[in-house]
Parts: sequence; C-alpha cells; structure tokens
Amino acid sequence: MKKTKKGVVEDVGEIQQSGDFFIRPESKAATLDTSQWPLLLKNFDKLNIRTAHYTPLPNGSNPLKRNIQDYVRTGFINLDKPANPSSHEVVAWIRRILRVEKTGHSGTLDPKVTGCLIVCVDRATRLVKSQQSAG
Repeated sequence: MKKTKKGVVEDVGEIQQSGDFFIRPESKAATLDTSQWPLLLKNFDKLNIRTAHYTPLPNGSNPLKRNIQDYVRTGFINLDKPANPSSHEVVAWIRRILRVEKTGHSGTLDPKVTGCLIVCVDRATRLVKSQQSAG
C-alpha cells in the first residue's frame, strides 16, 4: 500500500487479483460507411462479418490471474552471470532452485567472464536454437 496526499492507494497487484478484467460481449455490429473508399474496397462492409462479440477461450486463464508455476514453466531468465561458475553450472543451479525438469542456455560464457546469459526454463527450451542464431 502506498500513502499519498489524497489518501491510501491500493497496490496494483491487489487490484488485479481482486477484480475480473474481461471484455463484455456486445450484440450490435459496428457500422462502416464505405461509399468514399477506393473501388476494390467499396463493399468491404458486406464481405466481412464483423461483430464486437468477444468469446473467451474455454482453456487457459487471464494473465493477471495466472499462477506463478505457469510463468516459470514457459519463461526465460535474463541473468547477469558472475565471474567464477560456468554457464552449465549456473543453469544447473537454476534447475535445482526452480525444481523444473529442463533448463537450457542460449550461449556459453567462459567461467572467468561475466555477462548476460539467457536461461530458458521447461517449455521455453524449445526456443534456444532460435535465440542462438538471433545474433
């Protein structure tokens, strides 16, 4: 909680956890006036079925309501590697700390070198090859 001149303001995280943020469906469709549009787009409003109706997916969850395990399972860690351990050791430590099955790194830093080491966790390890060739 933060105190300001106007009073007490709730923490953003608490607000996100307390409320459901979703788009309410609408029954009316948006209207367009395409009379002044170029010839190829003249009947655009008749070609596409446009509606403001939003159908939530039956699977998954709102990112604000997602639990920390889902973020860890599919995440990256941008790590500032210290000087003495090797990249392999750091990745093994992260695997042990997070208690996950797979971890991988997108580049190797020598043990005496410090620098940015991108560590991929669980499902994100599939993207290591794309990170290595990104440049």
